[in-house]
Amino acid sequence: MPRPIGANPWIWHSPVSLEALADVLPRLASWGFDCVELPLEQAGDWDPAATAKLLDATALAPAAVIAVMPAERDLVRTDPATVRATQDYLRRCVDAASEVGAPVVAGPVYTAVGRTWRMDPGERSAAYEELRENLAPVVDHARAAGVRIGVEPLNRYETSLLNTVAQGLEALDGLDPGTVGLALDTYHQNIEEHSLPGAVRQAAGRIVHVQVCANDRGTPGADHLDWPGFLEALDEHGYQGPLCIESFTAHNDAIAVAASVWRPLAGSQDAIATDGLAFLRSLLASPPERTGS
Repeated sequence: MPRPIGANPWIWHSPVSLEALADVLPRLASWGFDCVELPLEQAGDWDPAATAKLLDATALAPAAVIAVMPAERDLVRTDPATVRATQDYLRRCVDAASEVGAPVVAGPVYTAVGRTWRMDPGERSAAYEELRENLAPVVDHARAAGVRIGVEPLNRYETSLLNTVAQGLEALDGLDPGTVGLALDTYHQNIEEHSLPGAVRQAAGRIVHVQVCANDRGTPGADHLDWPGFLEALDEHGYQGPLCIESFTAHNDAIAVAASVWRPLAGSQDAIATDGLAFLRSLLASPPERTGS
């Protein structure tokens, strides 16, 4: 069975409302996508029951609910009220995923994007212990709902807590590996890892979701990334889930600032999706060359 390919409505819209989904989902289906990510910036942005009907109408599978971590959401080095509110939000993401049939909630579910601070090894170890403690109730909720949590390492400019696969594995050690694992994103890996295939091999058995884009957040394939090696490593280590194109529009003030998107990343937003889909389909249709990475 061909590997599913999906896209994120953030390519065109933020926040992603029910109206935005009604605009994007039929187009994704007409272009030949298999699935779609569902960002949930605020709990009421889209109604799960109505979204499930849109998914049914377009025959698109829900690849993942994407959790969003703005300034008011944190699980480490913050006050108890913020931790509780963040846990409640993440449980709502799990509930939304369960309602629409998405198998995963993915994102940087540990601290606010853009929050950075210096840590010595002891402070980092303590932060990871705190993360495990505060994420554990969400993991329990996800287990009961039959949903997995994909914890996404981000690049050094967006967080100082989890940048690499190795750090992600360390931080999650002790939490249920059947329920919580890693969400990989080629944009962040390109900055932080020595090689994309090497990072995949290190994460083997713990990968629950994969997002793809070019090294500049643009169209997959319009870049210098080792796509054959990356896909070969995913195949070697048993990840058969979707590859979801995640990019952003420069025309939305909030998301442009959050993602540092200051210019168009392709000839059009549609081209990021359609050209990326064509590239990935072509790559998946032929066996990758051995890279030795």
